Amino acid sequence: MTEERPPGTAHRHLSAPAVPDTVDLAHHELELLWAETPQVGDLDRMRFELAVVEVLANIVEHAYGEEHDDAHGARGVELDLAVEVDRLVAVLHDDGVRAELDLSRVSMPGEDAESGRGLALTLATVDELEYRREDGRNLWRLVCLRHS
Repeated sequence: MTEERPPGTAHRHLSAPAVPDTVDLAHHELELLWAETPQVGDLDRMRFELAVVEVLANIVEHAYGEEHDDAHGARGVELDLAVEVDRLVAVLHDDGVRAELDLSRVSMPGEDAESGRGLALTLATVDELEYRREDGRNLWRLVCLRHS
């Protein structure tokens, strides 16, 4: 049975290894999402895509250490993307280590910093960013309210 969706909404799902090439796969899923929902404005698309890619890149880079690879093998990430009537939503799950961070304390690093901008950029572009540990997995939820 096919789920009925309101007009102008769409959903995409990606399940893949948490490796750098998966960022390209996420870009492809976003392209497919935009093809299904041409009424989503460019500004909304850009800020959502930036946030999704930054969080995914952080998962790829930081959620798994070498000790995880030795002990657990697989490094997986799941990405759910949704265009809803009034918002864009991304939910990312990974089974990496707990992220030890306080989102309320994230800020843009200095000009000379070579890294550390990802979450600060994400917070600047989304309307909601949530991180929690659930059932032994990390869950990231991003929401961008639609302006167009």
